[in-house]
Amino acid sequence: MTYADSDVAIIGMACRFPGADSPERFWDVLREGRETLTRYTDEELLAAGVPAADLADPHYVKAGQGIPGTDLFDSELFRFTHDEAEILDPQHRVFLECAFEALERAGYDPDRTDGQIGVYAGAGMNHYLLHNLAERHRTGSTVDRYRLMLANDKDFLATRLSYKLNLRGPSINVNTACSTSLVAVNTACLALLGGECDVALVGAVHLNPPQQGYQYQDGMIFSPDGHCRAFDAEARGTVIGSGAGVVVLKRLKEALADGDWIHAVIKGSAVNNDGSGKAGYTAPSIAGQAAVIADAQEVADVEPDTVGYVEAHGTGTPLGDPIEVAALTDAFRRGTERTGYCALGSVKSNIGHLDTAAGMAGLIKTVLMLEHRTLVPSLHFDTPNPEIDFGSSPFFVNTATAEWPAGEGPRRAGVSSFGIGGTNAHVILQEAPARTAEQTGDGPELLVVSARSKGALQLVGAALARRLKQQSDLDLGAVAQTLGLGRRAYPHRFALVARSTREAAMALALGDEERLRLGVAEEEPSTPVFVLTGAAPDPADSAELHRTVPAYRAAVDACAEAVGLAGEAAALLGAGGARAAFLHEYALATALTAWGVTPAGLAASGTGLVVAAALAGAVPLADALALVDGAAPDRVAPPRLPVLSARTGRWLTEEEALRAASWTPGPEQLADLEGLLADTGRHPLPLAAEPGGPAGPAHLLTLLADQWVLGAEVDFEAVHADRDRYRVPLPVRPFVRRRHWAEPAETAAAAPTAGDRLIDRLDPADPDRGVELITDYLVDEVAKVLGDRDQVGLDARLFDLGLDSLVLIEVGAKLGAELGLEIATSAFLEFPSIRTFVQHLAELLELAPAPGRDAADAGAGRTSRRAQRAAGRPGGTA
Repeated sequence: MTYADSDVAIIGMACRFPGADSPERFWDVLREGRETLTRYTDEELLAAGVPAADLADPHYVKAGQGIPGTDLFDSELFRFTHDEAEILDPQHRVFLECAFEALERAGYDPDRTDGQIGVYAGAGMNHYLLHNLAERHRTGSTVDRYRLMLANDKDFLATRLSYKLNLRGPSINVNTACSTSLVAVNTACLALLGGECDVALVGAVHLNPPQQGYQYQDGMIFSPDGHCRAFDAEARGTVIGSGAGVVVLKRLKEALADGDWIHAVIKGSAVNNDGSGKAGYTAPSIAGQAAVIADAQEVADVEPDTVGYVEAHGTGTPLGDPIEVAALTDAFRRGTERTGYCALGSVKSNIGHLDTAAGMAGLIKTVLMLEHRTLVPSLHFDTPNPEIDFGSSPFFVNTATAEWPAGEGPRRAGVSSFGIGGTNAHVILQEAPARTAEQTGDGPELLVVSARSKGALQLVGAALARRLKQQSDLDLGAVAQTLGLGRRAYPHRFALVARSTREAAMALALGDEERLRLGVAEEEPSTPVFVLTGAAPDPADSAELHRTVPAYRAAVDACAEAVGLAGEAAALLGAGGARAAFLHEYALATALTAWGVTPAGLAASGTGLVVAAALAGAVPLADALALVDGAAPDRVAPPRLPVLSARTGRWLTEEEALRAASWTPGPEQLADLEGLLADTGRHPLPLAAEPGGPAGPAHLLTLLADQWVLGAEVDFEAVHADRDRYRVPLPVRPFVRRRHWAEPAETAAAAPTAGDRLIDRLDPADPDRGVELITDYLVDEVAKVLGDRDQVGLDARLFDLGLDSLVLIEVGAKLGAELGLEIATSAFLEFPSIRTFVQHLAELLELAPAPGRDAADAGAGRTSRRAQRAAGRPGGTA
């Protein structure tokens, strides 16, 4: 199978569609031929705010295609305060989560990804601002309205994602109504091929108000019963639904080289507009649709008779369906006269019309069909629309789940999306190239998993166990690379060293405490002190390490070269004795350091003292190897690391470290390391393998696992160096969502009036009480933003708590109104905590004596200041 330089790979997908919160569940919906329509009771609709008069109307359809939980959001993951999350358009919230998940599924952590990641995205109409925040927008301050604009305007969908995930490629909003998704795909493909970015996140979101039906009116797009009967004689329209979908795109040749999991290939795409040659602005056009389909096939260099399936726009309207089939037939007839060979379907018959996200639903559906090599049914099709001549067209409506038969070439499909206003888009897809069997060796692998809470860690661990059990043919090296290189590390962690996928699945499922390393990474994690004893290795173990671990091999080879025995490293290791022990322990320590485990010091005894001398740079490598054989070095340099010597039972002083005798092996043993390192932020890390424990490469990886779960910043690029790269789709970590929802009845607080302000409750005779009142007011205001009073610390930097400058300007303005002061917008920069800010205000209000003034003077000043305010003089209000 050959591929063109212009081919683009789809390497990750995520979705939240009606009835499906993942591509896997979406596939279940599709292959089972399910419709996800929800019927609402009158009680549910009334509770959602639907007027009783609407429910009494016989044309009101009490059904919808929605997604649950749009009031919930993982605000902490994206570093939003409660107030910010509450005013944020739920469409933005859902899109942020979908995009994050798509990147995780693709196996890319933005912070460790070379190249530019771009964003191309669109959102639907913002019902939340209209229904839930309208009063707050109407009555809010200038700052509040500005914040509402930033949180709700379509303009900020793509750039907010780029900001939150640290993406530096182009960040572009695309909005062309129903064709938004596929126009975004076309735009992203052009950007990838033009070198504007190396990876692209592409998607769209549309949310209806939750639990809302709709009013049916004859001739409109809405179905009278909630069913979408695309291409059927009984078709009367569709139902507008909620959903979001995101795909991750990459140039195909680079995806193949990087070992990405390729779901499907985009061969080409095209976009155009109908212009004015149609019945009206919202009407479809045969000419426009036919032209964009033909253009896409030409760009893809694909003949129409090689296309086996078309995912139609398929809205199920009496006018739109015949026009679409006529346009498809026109385009296909430019290259083939065959009839009845190409399957046709519409995902809207399953999940409704998702507006801006409709094309993404069709695209992901078609990718899944290509990946599973299975055609799925288009629902509610019994009798063809009499205006459609299927008999003389290339198409038939597919109504059953069936194998997608292989042809002479690869399976191909077209996906259409046509927007109100005339912007049309069509994408040509092709099945992914056959995957080469991953060959990363049969040695042990390190699997690392993290989450933001213990409960979430347990969930993702269980999900990973299920995936490895279900897909035992997954290469364990690819699993290890995906987890290590493609996932952001969070505090709650576990690590596992295993030799096979089946073994890993069993250990995870059983929660094997002897195999699983568990830990919580602190913000300032404890750092290791390498414990070096010069213990002799098992020759077979050291030989396997030298053969399979590049970092270990490089260190041993460097030792051999230092003594003029280049090329004889393996023989030196196998010879046994003190020199082999030195080589082994020196190589273990060097490998760990190369992988990102940086020691805070060295604790050494026996031959380990010589290893410490070499690692700390006290003696050159050649001199250290000579010292193992009893030859004292000519010169000793100051060590780069502190060394705890068994000969002294403490850390070597600078003077001691410069004596050659301090590095001479002796019989003394290290004792009470735990006690010596207690409360120092350091912990011992013995490098010698324990009898009966993991050996060889498994031992080295276990040492690494122990440090990673404690918070070490492991360089997984180095761990997996000199190996072909492979990524595989793995379960993503669950979101930790909280409710962030402003009810429509909630309004902005009224501005304080004279006589009811904080200043009027301050008593000049009780300054401490005044400071307390101002502090409580600030704590309350900050707690409203954070959504949790317990998070508010008096000495914490407000910016570190997550409050941005706009929030603090608003808080300052409200407090200023309460106190009759004009508070400078820069005050929170100079006084960044609640305590320092209140102290500053207390001095301005003369509630606390300024330096050089006594309490009596301060009291007189307060009376004077209050009198000035009462008189309406500068500095206060009347």
